[in-house]
Amino acid sequence: MSAKGFVRVAFLSSEAVPFAKTGGLGDVAGALPKALVGEGVDVALIHPLYDTTDRGLLQEQLFENLEVEWLGQRRYVPVFYSEAAGAPAFLIDVPRYFARGKVYGFSDDHFRFAFFCRAALALLGRLGFAPDVLHGNDWPCGFAVAWLWAGRAWGGFLSRTRTLLSIHNLAYQGHFDPNDLYRIGFRPGDETNVFMSNGVASSLKAGLMTCDAISTVSRRYSFEIQGSEQGHGLDWLMRQRQNRLVGITNGVDYDVWNPETDNYVAANFNAGDLSGKRACKLDLLRRFGLPEEPERPIVATISRLVAQKGYDLIKAAAAEILETGACFVALGSGEREYEDFLQSWKDSAPQRVAVYKGFNEPLAHQIEAGADVFLMPSLYEPCGLNQMYSMRYGTVPLVRATGGLDDTVEQFNPATGEGTGFKFERYSADALVDKLRETLYWYTQAAAWRKIQLNGMSVDNSWQAAARKYVRVYEAIQSL
Repeated sequence: MSAKGFVRVAFLSSEAVPFAKTGGLGDVAGALPKALVGEGVDVALIHPLYDTTDRGLLQEQLFENLEVEWLGQRRYVPVFYSEAAGAPAFLIDVPRYFARGKVYGFSDDHFRFAFFCRAALALLGRLGFAPDVLHGNDWPCGFAVAWLWAGRAWGGFLSRTRTLLSIHNLAYQGHFDPNDLYRIGFRPGDETNVFMSNGVASSLKAGLMTCDAISTVSRRYSFEIQGSEQGHGLDWLMRQRQNRLVGITNGVDYDVWNPETDNYVAANFNAGDLSGKRACKLDLLRRFGLPEEPERPIVATISRLVAQKGYDLIKAAAAEILETGACFVALGSGEREYEDFLQSWKDSAPQRVAVYKGFNEPLAHQIEAGADVFLMPSLYEPCGLNQMYSMRYGTVPLVRATGGLDDTVEQFNPATGEGTGFKFERYSADALVDKLRETLYWYTQAAAWRKIQLNGMSVDNSWQAAARKYVRVYEAIQSL
C-alpha cells in the first residue's frame, strides 16, 4: 500500500454517471468511486469524454497534449478534470473515437476502447499516479488489464500495480477480429493468445485471464457464471479462476435515489409518512394520460427491451396482466420486436397501458415513486439496481429469482410479516402471472402491503458496505 492503511486506485470505466450512462454500469461507476473516497481510498476515475457529456460538468482542461503511443505513432490528446461524480475524474478527449452520439455500437469499438485504455495508462504516468490497484470494468477495460500483465515483467512505473476486473454482464465480451491485435499493439505469442476465444479475439476474456482478481456484482451471479447456462462460453475460465472470483452486490447511491430528497418527484415522502407516495402515483397517471384511479395498482418496468430482461414473458402474459385489473407502465428502448409489441399493446388498451420509448432520468424517478409494483422477470440479472431503488421508494419488487435479484429481494412471508417483495423461480409466463396475482392479492390487504413497503424501505443497500468489501479485495491482492 502507498501508506499504512491507505490504498491508491485507478478506476477505469467506459461510462459513469453523470458523464455517460447506458445501463447499470453507468450508475455503479458513478457511485462506487465516491463511496471509496468516503472509505479513505485515493481514487482516480478515468473515463472517455463523449460528445454527449455535459461540458458544464468539467472544471478545467488539465492537459492539452497527453502523449499516447498508438498504432505505431505518437498521438496527443486533451484531458479534462471534474469532481462532478464526487471523486476526482479525468476525462480523455478523443473526438475521432468518442464524438459519435452514443457510447457503444460501432464496428471499431475495440479500437475506441483500446485507445482509451492506452491513454489511461499514459495518463497515470503523466500524473505521477502509480496506483496500488487498477480497477477496470467490463470488456472495454480488458485491454488495460492485459497491457499491465504483459508489461509487468518489464518493470517501470506501473510494475507494482495489481489489477481487478469487474464483470457487470458476462454476455458482453468485446469480440473483434484477431488480426487487429497486432495493430493495437499486442505481440504474437502469449499476449495475443490470451485474447483468443472460439476463433475471435475477446478483450473481456483477455482481462479475465490476466487480472489478479475478478469481481462480479452479486454473490449468486458469481456462482451462476461458473455454469454453462450463464457462463456464455467462459464458464470454464470462471471455474478455473474461482479462487480469485468474488461477488459483491452493487449498492444504491442514496444521494440520488432517495424519496425524502428527490427533486424529480411530485412529493417527497419517507417510511414515517407515505402520504406523498399517493401524490406521486396521481402525478404518474397524469403524465401518461391514464385515468386518475389511485386505487388501481400500477405495475411498472424500466429496462432495455430485450429478452434477457424477460420481455418475452411480458409479451406472452400481456392479456393476463391486464386481466388482473392493473395498469402497466413501461420505460425503455431496445429490440424492435419488443418496441413494436409495447406500442401495439398500448394502442389496444390506451387506458391501461402507458409506454415511453427511450430513456428519461426524471421519468425513471417518477415511475419508481408512483408505481405500486416494479416488475423484473429477467432471464438472468447479474445484479440489478431498480429492485433496490423500488424498495427505497415503497414500490414492491416482483422479480425472478436469479442473480442479484435473488440476493436482494426477500419473498414476503405472511406468517412472519418478513420480506421485501415477491419472487418466482421458473422462467415462464405462467409463473410470472401466478406471482403477479399473489402480489396483487396482498396489494388489497392494506396492513400487509404497508408492512412489505416498510420492510423494503428499511433495508440498507447503500454503497458504503459494498465499498468496504472492495477495499478488502484491493488490500488482499496487493500481497499476491
